[in-house]
Amino acid sequence: MSATQHPPVPHLTTVLSGPLQLIERHLLDQQAEIEGWFRRQWQLTSAPFYTSVDLRNAGFKLAPVDTNLFPAGFNNLNPALIPLSIQAAQAAIERICPTANQILIVPESHTRNTFYMESVAALQDILQKAGFEVRLGSLSDEIKQAQPLSLPSGRQITLEPLERSGKRVGIGDFSPCMILLNNDLSSGRPAMLEELEQKIVPPLALGWSKRLKSDHFTHYRLVAKEFSELMQIDPWLIDPLFLQCGEIDFKKREGEACLAKNVGTLLTSIQRKYDEYQIDKEPFVVIKADAGTYGMGVMTASSVAEVQGLNRKQRNKMSASKSGVNVSQVLVQEGVYTFETWGESASVAEPVVYMLDHFVVGGFYRVHTRRGPNENLNAPGAHFEPLAFAEPCTTPDHNMAPDANANRFYAYGVIARLAMLAAAREIAEHE
Repeated sequence: MSATQHPPVPHLTTVLSGPLQLIERHLLDQQAEIEGWFRRQWQLTSAPFYTSVDLRNAGFKLAPVDTNLFPAGFNNLNPALIPLSIQAAQAAIERICPTANQILIVPESHTRNTFYMESVAALQDILQKAGFEVRLGSLSDEIKQAQPLSLPSGRQITLEPLERSGKRVGIGDFSPCMILLNNDLSSGRPAMLEELEQKIVPPLALGWSKRLKSDHFTHYRLVAKEFSELMQIDPWLIDPLFLQCGEIDFKKREGEACLAKNVGTLLTSIQRKYDEYQIDKEPFVVIKADAGTYGMGVMTASSVAEVQGLNRKQRNKMSASKSGVNVSQVLVQEGVYTFETWGESASVAEPVVYMLDHFVVGGFYRVHTRRGPNENLNAPGAHFEPLAFAEPCTTPDHNMAPDANANRFYAYGVIARLAMLAAAREIAEHE
């Protein structure tokens, strides 16, 4: 591929003449004010070490639908932007632990998931190239001694058993300043990591055994409101509506009335906004576990009837999330269409943006050949295409059309950073 060529970029199948294009132009026109606003926010609240944000681009709305504080998928980033990742990692670690020269990554325990291990290898490579000695300390009971793994990409990593001595953890005489969690703690907070004198990033309290998506989107709602006042736009254009339903048990059929009521209320609210903007689409909602990841415990509905009297298969699907954790609370979130497509087959796609510290370092499109524009794409059968960033997300071209690649990605970067700011405020509550 020559220097003037770039990988294919998904296109919108809707006409780019609605509110979103106006927002994109508005973001371009206000770039200096936006970047100044972000700088002030990072002075008030430190950015998370790393974050990934799932976005949905409906043409008339661009909004985050999930924010991950323990991102996997670093192996799917565009290699051309790895130097930016390295610089961002250096800045983040210098802020968190200025004297650090050793970092311990604590990964997930599913060693047989080679896709995940490729991400761990890519993350380790970024940190090593940033000038740090990096080792992988596993919480898995299966790891009794150093276990080398050869990966399909040709990379090799070594998982080693994590050891604790007093209030420090390490591997032998490797006792790092900083512990980088890449384990979302769905199964709970491990005693091995409690009450350490070393810095743990992100904090244990932000694992899925404690964290709730509804808390995050409550923070995001406030961030979107502040930003929208600055930009003089309707917050709804960048913020998915949501309601939370607690104390639900799908297997015992408890809490169904609450779920049906919230689905009905939210669909009515979405229809009201669709009418306001003359959007000729059917509103839908996404029902997802309020704590959890990996796209588990997720269903969509466009009517109250669809959530009344769920059959056994549907209830079993919704009753447990990752690691078999029982779903007792759900988030009912406004469904945001994705009208972006990929390739000749026009497969549905959604952007996922990655950040290290407060820098956008790339991302990819999650593409699914068997899902529609109103369905969850984080499901078996999805594949990933690196975002074709010719330049970082923070460098738009004001002389180009709003839907030009650099400008579309600038819009992605702005919305993703708003979600990251909401996550930063979440973290601040636990520090």
